Amino acid sequence: MAAFLARRLLGTPTSTSASLISISAARAFSSSTTPIKATLFPGDGIGPEIAESVKQVFTAADVAIDWDEHYVSTEVDPRTNSFLTWESLQSVLDNKVGLKGPMATPIGKGHRSLNLTLRKELNLYANVRPCYSLPGYKTRYDDVDLITIRENTEGEYSGLEHQVVKGVVESIKIITRKASMRVAEYAFLYAKTHGRKKVSAIHKANIMQKTDGLFLQCCDEVAEKYPEIEYEKVVIDNCCMMLVKNPALFDVLVMPNLYGDIISDLCAGLVGGLGLTPSCNIGEDGIALAEAVHGSAPDIAGKFQCRLDLGLAPIVLL
Repeated sequence: MAAFLARRLLGTPTSTSASLISISAARAFSSSTTPIKATLFPGDGIGPEIAESVKQVFTAADVAIDWDEHYVSTEVDPRTNSFLTWESLQSVLDNKVGLKGPMATPIGKGHRSLNLTLRKELNLYANVRPCYSLPGYKTRYDDVDLITIRENTEGEYSGLEHQVVKGVVESIKIITRKASMRVAEYAFLYAKTHGRKKVSAIHKANIMQKTDGLFLQCCDEVAEKYPEIEYEKVVIDNCCMMLVKNPALFDVLVMPNLYGDIISDLCAGLVGGLGLTPSCNIGEDGIALAEAVHGSAPDIAGKFQCRLDLGLAPIVLL
């Protein structure tokens, strides 16, 4: 599976020069005597087992990686207001590249989400998740080939919710021009550099006219700079229906945070589940943090009952 995904994720260069660059980079990566420094969050549950298998694969492939491992703390770090330490975040900032295993945040305990902390503190503004039909893995469709790109820092996941009065809770959805333009630019540039033909902006602007309306306006502006890329706007409920009916209609999908969380999991279901879809979070300063999107599965942790290749597909994205 990992080998197939490597070919799909790396793609086919669109020019001779790009091909030479890719070949040179691959040779340098595999033959360099200087280890590549990368941050590793083994995570919770089955995460450490998968992380260990990833390290063994790279060792067997003679690829030198100096893994800087960081574990979730047992106490809240006041500098991050979470169980992630400041030192672990600084490691990602220094290394620019990392791999994260599944992290479990207690529900309803007042703890700041570990994933949200990473996205906020590291300014990981775009989540990229490819979904491909895998040979030999039987699902309803055998022609799924799409990319979901999710705005990662705001929307309904801004973390701004509170109790107004007893029995009434309010949550604030934040959409900004800066974040919307940034993720739209990334989506169209991704489509262009990876030979993709179409970008679909997913929204609910027919109801949320101000917030999703601003997001669409930004996508419209960016689309004008890429006339060679087909552009469409799709209401999210219609998008869900069409993905289930005919996923081949879509190529690259870009959307606000909450929609991206839902749609990307729906797309994972089309190809067999969360364990078969890699994910990578992109930051403005050249940071890339790959992650497994499946759960921590604490019930089978330590029993080596999970697929130990689950961590390979995310690292290929790097």
